[in-house]
Amino acid sequence: MLSVLIETRNDEEGLARTLASLIGGAVEGVVRDVIVCDTGSTDQTHRVAEHAGCQYVTDGIAAGIRQAKGDWLLLLEPGARLVEGWIDAVVAHTAKQTMAARFSRARGSRTPFLARVFSSNRALADGLLIGKHQAAASAKSAGSAEAIARGLATKRLDAEIWVAPPKQAHRSPK
Repeated sequence: MLSVLIETRNDEEGLARTLASLIGGAVEGVVRDVIVCDTGSTDQTHRVAEHAGCQYVTDGIAAGIRQAKGDWLLLLEPGARLVEGWIDAVVAHTAKQTMAARFSRARGSRTPFLARVFSSNRALADGLLIGKHQAAASAKSAGSAEAIARGLATKRLDAEIWVAPPKQAHRSPK
């Protein structure tokens, strides 16, 4: 029913946290497959994906979408964690809706107002539940999962997500 796609680069710890939050969905039979779309990792990301039984692709998000078996795709950032109760909300949405949806942020994961105003908004921070056909059409012109998620009209799911921490820019030594 649902394929989960996680686009990552050098975030093995974040990937492991996200995969752990998907276990309930796999046990319930809601998560059909998980595809890790690597964009050039040099850490042990491939081993985390392999040990968790995920498909591992290096050809980008479009390749992951093509390999997905589910009619619905759940795009997540590495490090994002779905809160208990997400399975029922996703099943209810996919049974009745055709439009894309996003999760609500867990209370402790909400960004204060001024921080939201002055920071760059990550379109994939709240996850994205999207039909496979719509995602495939978007992937033709979008080079990343973030680009697919940007600018989409979505509904809010009655489920929460702990947002992945923002990536820290690596500073070169002075």
